[in-house]
Amino acid sequence: MKISYKVNAKILYITFLCCCGFCFNNSNDEVKQSVETLFKGMFQGDSAMVHSVFWDDVRMYTSFTTAEGKEEFRKGSIENFLRAVGTPHEEPWDEQIWNLQISVDDNLAHAWMNYAFYLGDQFSHCGVNAIQLLKMDGKWKIVHLIDTRRKEGCDIPDGLKK
Repeated sequence: MKISYKVNAKILYITFLCCCGFCFNNSNDEVKQSVETLFKGMFQGDSAMVHSVFWDDVRMYTSFTTAEGKEEFRKGSIENFLRAVGTPHEEPWDEQIWNLQISVDDNLAHAWMNYAFYLGDQFSHCGVNAIQLLKMDGKWKIVHLIDTRRKEGCDIPDGLKK
């Protein structure tokens, strides 16, 4: 039986695309899991869980506009963040995310998402998280996190509103 080269090339190409799709989706799922671990740890007040997804030399920033209309940009620290997460507080920190977009190339990933932050059931603020991760020793670690914060202009999906 004679099989043409064109048929074999097509089968090989389709197989290659399927394998690539599996690899990229697997990386995306692992990145998503690191992002979700961050927010799960925040909700539970578990600073060890939160710390598990961060590189020790992470860079953290926040961008916002003050009530007076002044644009502010502040640097944070992992130490202060972990202390705040682990310090007992009356209401859980519930950061709801949506529109999660993940891009991966080799050991570099970028996750971009909208969020709404609640203290228990009380809305606090919303914005966007932009997170860069590196794969280190088989685990995706957050190396850079920057967010925007505002109290108005939040288009929160109905299923996430409290």
